[in-house]
Amino acid sequence: MKYFTFYIVLISILLSCNKQDKSENAIARVYDQYLYEEDIPEKSNKNLTKEDSILLRNNFINAWATEQLLLNKAKINIEDENDEIKKLVDNYRKELLIDKYKQAVIQQDLDTVITEVDINKYYENNKSIYKLNEDLIQLKYIHFNSELKDKKKILNLFKSNDKNDVNELINREFEFYSFNFNDSIWVSYKSVEKKLPILKEVNNLKKNQFIQKEYSLGVYLIAVKNVLNRNDIAPQSYVTPLIKQMILHKRKLELTKKIEQTLVNDAINKKQFEQY
Repeated sequence: MKYFTFYIVLISILLSCNKQDKSENAIARVYDQYLYEEDIPEKSNKNLTKEDSILLRNNFINAWATEQLLLNKAKINIEDENDEIKKLVDNYRKELLIDKYKQAVIQQDLDTVITEVDINKYYENNKSIYKLNEDLIQLKYIHFNSELKDKKKILNLFKSNDKNDVNELINREFEFYSFNFNDSIWVSYKSVEKKLPILKEVNNLKKNQFIQKEYSLGVYLIAVKNVLNRNDIAPQSYVTPLIKQMILHKRKLELTKKIEQTLVNDAINKKQFEQY
């Protein structure tokens, strides 16, 4: 009887010590779960005020406590019939492991080099699917003060295709309100219209159209190189980033299929997989 009493006392002391050890440095507790200072993620913003830091800390603690309380209630009130939740967790874990392995192999073996030939071929084979959902435009323009004394010179430089004339305009860019000298890039008409509201006064913009407008607030020189309308086939240069993504996606699918087939074939050859 004395020995039994001794063991009971010893177990009580050990449990008490264990509980004390757990709670000694804890900053919060929900039932038998403890939260410690090191569990709180470091603040990414070092410029937070003391008040903001305390608020974030308290929010994290409250969120943790809410999660623990919900989990406890769920364990009590939700029956896991036929280990359904366990099966879901196991399946999710398997999917994560398999996906991580595939990603590692793909990252190692995937050919990420995409040449102009690849892009041209993909575009020609799939051109019909790349229809525009907005109007596009290629243009160059200048907006400058109407009081500039050499307006005529600027006009002549702007109309010229000579590289030196373009460079002279670029060197004077600080004199212009806004400008764009690269008319090889396709841009959204809506975005251009925001910068050049006078385009609203022009109906049916056309290819190779020149526009010159002078107001009290300034002079607009606009040279439209080309225009594409909604539902036209998108130019290759405009959809090149999307084409690169599609080529890489296709290569990933093909590589994944190859990985799976190789594994099956190897397993069959090594007698590791047999179908009865």
